[in-house]
Amino acid sequence: MSEDDDKELVRRCVRGDRRAFERLVLKYQKPVYNAALRMLRHPEDARDVAQTVFLKAYEHLADYDPTHRFYSWIYRIALNESINQLNGRKRVAPVPEDEPSNGPGPEQVLDAELSGRRIQAALMTLKDEYRAVIVLRHFVDCSYEEMAEVLQVPEKTVKSRLFSARQLLRDALQQTGMTQP
Repeated sequence: MSEDDDKELVRRCVRGDRRAFERLVLKYQKPVYNAALRMLRHPEDARDVAQTVFLKAYEHLADYDPTHRFYSWIYRIALNESINQLNGRKRVAPVPEDEPSNGPGPEQVLDAELSGRRIQAALMTLKDEYRAVIVLRHFVDCSYEEMAEVLQVPEKTVKSRLFSARQLLRDALQQTGMTQP
């Protein structure tokens, strides 16, 4: 489904076609959930945010500007809702490094699991604006242009934030002993 297809689905939704909205939800539910999960870390919170994102999107479809990409619009809603969720709760403490793996498996599986937890814990120490650029670039695979559109900032700002975010993430990972200085 292309960007033009999204715009046509939105037009159909605004005219009352619920099946068109269902197609948009099916197309974007996983990316929206994954973006929220990377921002929030908790699957239940990410599901709640994803549900809220689609409710808000449906309620405000008439406000959607078709000169922008639909996925940028819905990702922006997802990021805003994730940030609202984070602001509404206490900061989550980083996962302890010595927490055992839930399932038995080869040493490589355990190493990968611990590395993933350390990365996620380090990611959660970043400010929202830095976490958002890391998530969009490395987990959602957005281009700089797409990130600028989603975050509603100039592309130059995206590049600057991403550079700073990577440095901060590297520093946080060094504190856990995960990378070499």
